[in-house]
This record gives sequence, C-alpha cells and structure tokens, in this order.
Amino acid sequence: MNFMNEAVKEAKIGVEKGDGGPFGAVIVKNGEIIGRGHNRVLLKNDPTAHAEIEAIRDASKNINNFDLSGCEIYITAKPCPMCFGAVHWARLDRVYYGATSRDAAKIGFDDEKFYKIIKGEIPDNIEFIHIECKECLDVFKEWYEKPDKKLY
Repeated sequence: MNFMNEAVKEAKIGVEKGDGGPFGAVIVKNGEIIGRGHNRVLLKNDPTAHAEIEAIRDASKNINNFDLSGCEIYITAKPCPMCFGAVHWARLDRVYYGATSRDAAKIGFDDEKFYKIIKGEIPDNIEFIHIECKECLDVFKEWYEKPDKKLY
C-alpha cells in the first residue's frame, strides 16, 4: 500500500467537504494504518485540528495508548511548529511528508513567521506574562510525589 497516497486521499476528503486546508495524514504501525486524519479546522472551529493532530488522536484512540513509538506518519506537507511538537510528544519514529513549507506558503499557509518567533529572529506579537503562583508549584509537587503516576 502506498501510504502517502492514503494521506492524499485524506486531504482530498477534507478539501471536498470544506473541512479545512489541503492536508492529510495517516499513521502506520507494522505496515498497517492505525490512524487517519485531515485538516478539520473549519469544520470544528478548532485551530488545533490539523491533519497530524487528528491522525495522532485517531491512532491513540485505536491502539488505546498515547505512546506511538514504533509508528510512522505520512503527511501531505511538512508539519507546522504545533504539529512538529505533537509528533515529538506522540513519540513517532519517522515523518514522511510530501509538500515543503515553501509549497504550503505559496497557497497561503506560511509557517515561517512561527519558526522565526521560535528562533528569536522576530518578536512575538503575543505577550507572555509569568505570574508567580505558589498553588501552581504546589500541584506540580503533588504530581511529582504521587507514587502511582504514569510518566509520558
């Protein structure tokens, strides 16, 4: 099976339905698709409903595990910074992508600004304010000391 073609099929479903941008993804484990997703930002009114996130959620549900080690993801375009983070949190082993960030920018999906903010090359237009909060640290300590916690 050509897994990139399956990702393209997902993207086409999203485009035809008007769910969001032309992005699709499939997650594969041991040669079988365990998760699928396409961009559903418009459908869900959720800016995090990118193809990769949707596929990660589907795969995690299907195997009943948040850890996707041993899996690969096929995506129609290079992940944005949010999806890059999600791929790492999911512990995927490999990412295959079709279109480049430059290709995506040509059709209006330009992630370059986010990459530049992350690198500190341009200022962030969102203000991040640290609030000293003992209760925040207390709940951190509570979790840290919890003997039956599950690390992820």
